[in-house]
Amino acid sequence: MIVFEVSETELVLKARDGDRNAFNELVRIHARGVMDVIYRMCGDAQVAEDAAQESFIRAWSHLGSFRVDSSLRNWLYRIALNTATDMLRKDKRILPGDVDDFQLADPQPGPEGIYLQEERTALVQAAIQSLPDASRAVLVLKEYEGLSYREIADALDIPIGTVMSRLNYARQVLKEKLQGQRIALMEAEHV
Repeated sequence: MIVFEVSETELVLKARDGDRNAFNELVRIHARGVMDVIYRMCGDAQVAEDAAQESFIRAWSHLGSFRVDSSLRNWLYRIALNTATDMLRKDKRILPGDVDDFQLADPQPGPEGIYLQEERTALVQAAIQSLPDASRAVLVLKEYEGLSYREIADALDIPIGTVMSRLNYARQVLKEKLQGQRIALMEAEHV
């Protein structure tokens, strides 16, 4: 049996013509990245799943407006970020949820280590959630998704200078918010 690789552009063109299988393949390729971006924006796994589904529904219905000479991943991330922002605005009670959802860095920590790691993770997630939507989006795409400034600018349809200033602002705010909390955690570790 001969298997032919189909390019992403071919899948997009087929999906535009109504081929749901082609679109399903695009979803399969990009689902993890879209979920990760949304999760980092909202901090809630269930909301991220719902927003990802909504993002792909929006992508399907607006596929005709996608420029095939641009990055599908960036286009999908823009839709995902907009969807997450819309959902967060509708439901302002979404805050960092269950700390059990976070991966621990140390595979064998003791009970105190687990507690302190969960506390640190919750503090960082809360600080990220407190950022304005625009700054949080840039931070998530840069730090968690590893996109370049150009890719972020393309995904959010903003100038590179704006990307850099929003990222700088987000990092500065996080540093200030976490500085005092870090001292409190360090004191708790030595009690």
